[in-house]
Amino acid sequence: MIHAMENKMLTMGIDVGSNFIKLVLMDYSGNPSILDKQTEKIRKRNPSQVADEMVQAMLTKYQLKYEDITYLASTGEGDLVKRKRGHFYGMTTHAKGAHFLFPEARTVVDLGALFVRAIRINENARVEDYKMTGQCASGSGQFLENISRYLGLSIEEVGDISMTATQPEVSSGICAVLAETDVINMVSRGISTPNIIKGIHLSIASRIIKLMSSLKAESPIVLTGGMALNKGMIQAIEEQLKEGNKKFEILSLPDSIYAGAIGAALWGGYRHFKLKEKQPMAV
Repeated sequence: MIHAMENKMLTMGIDVGSNFIKLVLMDYSGNPSILDKQTEKIRKRNPSQVADEMVQAMLTKYQLKYEDITYLASTGEGDLVKRKRGHFYGMTTHAKGAHFLFPEARTVVDLGALFVRAIRINENARVEDYKMTGQCASGSGQFLENISRYLGLSIEEVGDISMTATQPEVSSGICAVLAETDVINMVSRGISTPNIIKGIHLSIASRIIKLMSSLKAESPIVLTGGMALNKGMIQAIEEQLKEGNKKFEILSLPDSIYAGAIGAALWGGYRHFKLKEKQPMAV
């Protein structure tokens, strides 16, 4: 172990999503802090292999052995992670990770690839209630990525392009298949790409706000998951809130996409101490 890592209690959290795997290395001793982070697009590779390679790359980077990690915790589709010590449900890890980034958070909205999940938490990051969309809904990151690909855009471009829209056209379809048909019709009618993308963002935003209303969400609201970095998505949510006269503070950071992995690493450290407390003392 290199000198900088000596006397640190190290935990690792890995969040296996549908499109991306996120990994964080944390120092759990004292006030927990993020030491390093990494994200990797799965593409058509074996997620289990990608996750294992990411863990090994992080260990190698810091000249660590697997035994130097006090707890390796997974979340998401984390059952695919070979060397994990424990697995934590995504809702609890996103709640914990969001609270770590914004201790004042009372609602977390996880903008995932397959669904959107709104979670109400208390001051200790414990989940009090939640609501989520169905997988067939057109309010997900995967749907947005599919439409972007059809329009010849990368998912990284859509946020900035959306913000240049002048007359957004909102898709009427709730089902993803119908919504995609709407988009094809828009293209044939000559609707500009920015106006189509902004319309999709507004459509997704309206679903998110309905979830928040159903949950009786409390401000401030932290966005996590892949779409949390999409500036156009954040703008659309804020516009819809303003239009509905709803006064919510929306919070997001570049590290918000790591919320699940951060939460897994934190819960891993917590579980380590709890298990240690239960061990019989040597006599």
